[in-house]
Amino acid sequence: MKTLIASLSLVIIASPAFAAGDPAAGEVDFRKCKSCHSIIAPDGTAIQKGGATGPNLYGVIGRQIGTFPGFDYSDFTKAAGADGTVWDAAKIVAYLPDPSAWLQQKTGNASAHSKMAFKLKDGAEDVAAYLASIK
Repeated sequence: MKTLIASLSLVIIASPAFAAGDPAAGEVDFRKCKSCHSIIAPDGTAIQKGGATGPNLYGVIGRQIGTFPGFDYSDFTKAAGADGTVWDAAKIVAYLPDPSAWLQQKTGNASAHSKMAFKLKDGAEDVAAYLASIK
């Protein structure tokens, strides 16, 4: 019984580390995002070369939703950030599996939809950790 309790305690203690995601795995998973997104530092350094269909994700953690300069966000995405809400890892993890459902919940508008049609069903925690690691 003591062994079972000790084992469960270790799992419970270790769980937050797993929930935080693995930046190295997220870097690998980011390949799925590159067809639409790039990660370009303010000095022009390309951390991840990719498409321009989606906004540059450099500094997305801590950025107000729907505000990357020069990107044409949908009205729904702008509405999601209109109250000053910023992206954090938890929001990205919630958003990636179903962007439209997340926007519907955030805005309270059942018609809300995201321009991002891709749904990242697995690895959202890792991608969020990767994006958070880029500075």
